[in-house]
Amino acid sequence: MILKLKRTPGIYLVGFMASGKTTIGRLLADELGWSFVDLDQDIEGEQKISIGEIFNTRGEAEFRKIENEAVRRRVGEVVRGRPLVLALGGGTFCDETAQTLLRENGVAIWLDCSYPRVCDRIQGSTHRPLARDSEKFEQLYKQRQSAYAKAEYRIEIESDDPAAALAAILKLSIF
Repeated sequence: MILKLKRTPGIYLVGFMASGKTTIGRLLADELGWSFVDLDQDIEGEQKISIGEIFNTRGEAEFRKIENEAVRRRVGEVVRGRPLVLALGGGTFCDETAQTLLRENGVAIWLDCSYPRVCDRIQGSTHRPLARDSEKFEQLYKQRQSAYAKAEYRIEIESDDPAAALAAILKLSIF
């Protein structure tokens, strides 16, 4: 099924790490017949190192700069008419410039996953640099909620079944 968005053909999935942005994004792109890009994977491919290595060797500020450039490049593709589902990194939508760019050139959808579910999903994960300190991790989760709430739509992630979230997205009045 190929659906058309009522405006610029970009859907941007925002939310905390492990909220399902990549999994759900791939399913959504397949359903729509659109391209899919995971921003973190895009950055890793371009930089030829992992996000964790970027944080460790260049710092978070440099990572955010690289991330903002990647967002601008991908949104530019959308503006030129390439329908795209873009799974953002957990902190991408916290940048106000990125928020504005994304909201002006498509639709931002917040995948709202509870903190306990996020913790269950990342348990044993070693590739998430911001999850290394559990106290700071919980603080970060709480801090980012207000930024995510600025997305146009919110989908509550109530289970580990991505099909349920996909169905909820497809029911939104954006198509």
